Amino acid sequence: MKKATTIKTTPATPAPVPAKKAASSAKPKVAKAPKSLPVSPASVAKTPAGALTTITAQIDIGFGNTLYVRGDGPGLSWEKGVVMDCVVDDKWSISLSGVGAPVVFKFLVNDLTWSAGDDYVVNPGSELAVVPTF
Repeated sequence: MKKATTIKTTPATPAPVPAKKAASSAKPKVAKAPKSLPVSPASVAKTPAGALTTITAQIDIGFGNTLYVRGDGPGLSWEKGVVMDCVVDDKWSISLSGVGAPVVFKFLVNDLTWSAGDDYVVNPGSELAVVPTF
């Protein structure tokens, strides 16, 4: 048989209330802005405006053909395509530097035949791999 134990409880005491500040008729002090220090180029963080953006297309377009990209972004236009680099037989890639806004683009075979479907969009500083259809 277990022995019953009694627990003594003490009433909780309320937390102390902070004292109120006395009203002052003096004008509040206004802090002056700190003087700006010269900034060295090495300490400036790179912004997304200088971001490197990579677009990769996974498609075999056949021997002797070249994949191009057109769109809105650094070095791109909708009037004339930019040649993509053939990484392997069925993989094409292009890297765009200085991207500060989303890049809208589309692929073309030999800068003549547009890829099917909607335009593609890639955000600055990111990599996008797609499988286009023609």
